[in-house]
Amino acid sequence: MEDNRELKEKETETAEAEEKAVKKRDSDRLGTEPVHQLLLKMSAPLMVSMFVMALYNIVDSIFLGMYSTDALTAVSYCFPFQNLNAAFGIGTAVGMSALLSRYLGAKDYDRADKVAHNGFILVAINYSIFFAGGCFAPQIMSLMTSDNTNAQIIADGTIYLRITQWLSFAPMIQSMFERLLQGTGKTKYIFYMQLAGTLFNAAVDPILIFGLLGMPRMGAKGAAIATVFGQLLGCVLGHLFNRHFNKEVALSLHKIRPHWQTMKDIYRIGIPSIVLQSVGALMNFSINKILAGFSDLAVTTFGVYFKLQSFVFMPIFGMNNGSVPIIAYNYGADRKDRLEQTMSLGVRYGVGVMAVGTLIFWLFPEQLMSLFSAPPEMVKMGVVALHIMSLNFPFAGYAIMRGAAFQALGKSVYSMNISLVRQLLIIIPCSYIYAKIGGVNMVWWAFPTAEIAGVAMSVFYTFKIRKEILSKMTPR
Repeated sequence: MEDNRELKEKETETAEAEEKAVKKRDSDRLGTEPVHQLLLKMSAPLMVSMFVMALYNIVDSIFLGMYSTDALTAVSYCFPFQNLNAAFGIGTAVGMSALLSRYLGAKDYDRADKVAHNGFILVAINYSIFFAGGCFAPQIMSLMTSDNTNAQIIADGTIYLRITQWLSFAPMIQSMFERLLQGTGKTKYIFYMQLAGTLFNAAVDPILIFGLLGMPRMGAKGAAIATVFGQLLGCVLGHLFNRHFNKEVALSLHKIRPHWQTMKDIYRIGIPSIVLQSVGALMNFSINKILAGFSDLAVTTFGVYFKLQSFVFMPIFGMNNGSVPIIAYNYGADRKDRLEQTMSLGVRYGVGVMAVGTLIFWLFPEQLMSLFSAPPEMVKMGVVALHIMSLNFPFAGYAIMRGAAFQALGKSVYSMNISLVRQLLIIIPCSYIYAKIGGVNMVWWAFPTAEIAGVAMSVFYTFKIRKEILSKMTPR
């Protein structure tokens, strides 16, 4: 009996040792591969997947623009609340991913496992909030629109908002699966998840919106259904990819047990990211209210700009997310040289890509607006808006990539402060003042104004982390 017990104990110890060896081999490349090659390898799938995600978001608007301008306007009014939903889902996932990478860098696999499972508990909490929000969709639409908004826009927006919020667990869980793959360096599978959802959405959208293949003509309702079912497909694939290919984190239902300190640590990193993105939703809501004072068409133009600019911003967010686990891992491993090299390369790539985006917006504004079947007066307004607001892209590229370093080094509050200034404390007052001074076209200048302030703060905080953190690390 004693011999059997000793044999079982040895077998258990051997299995655990083998599991840790696999984890070490898979995650150690974050601290050994050449930084330039690693950053591209980590970021490229995420950049492509974010680009695909931008396409995912824009498909609804393109088909709805073909369906009716009212339906497109309704979705534009819903956009701030959708951003708020994404803020909670992505922010929580970012906190989980950064903490996971840090523990993997420190070879603390048990705590990394606990982080992954407690992240899903936080998803359930977040979802319950937005499910309740869906129950109050009519009231939310009344708050977001103006007194002059026509009844069809409000009706379309209400049904779109209700469906997307009642099934909002799908994008939240998908974000968690994506960040688990990101945190362990398996970013190519994120691309597969995003691509599958996008292709599904693009195929089903016209069928449900226009009533093809014997389906009823559903308009905005059809767009909402296609969107959430595409996200559900991403969830299924995310589960399969993590189960079969992510050896660092063995997901299991019986391991999902609340650990308050772990959840607190996830939110310590994630809450600034949630606030950062929530501020974006509040900014979007506030700008919509200002523009609604001019016309619903101005709101639609702003909504179209946001859809288009996601093609430029999403790839940079992909590089941002790709650099976070590299910086976090090497911070945990005390590799100052690799950490600083990742930060420097990220900024150079970020500014370069965003500058290309500005050039595209200046050269092809009419063609970009025509994607949404925009009427002539909307095209005219959109050309001016795209020219002015795209000037902020290179400044934003710098701030976004610096934000990756702040998050990975446990200073997410710096990113939060920058976001508060860029998207709340400067842009909203400037938009209001500019609207009073120069009308609707003057409002667009608030965006470059705010981004310049964001760059100044990013430079200041970069000096702080160099003094408080990097200067105390051991050079290698």
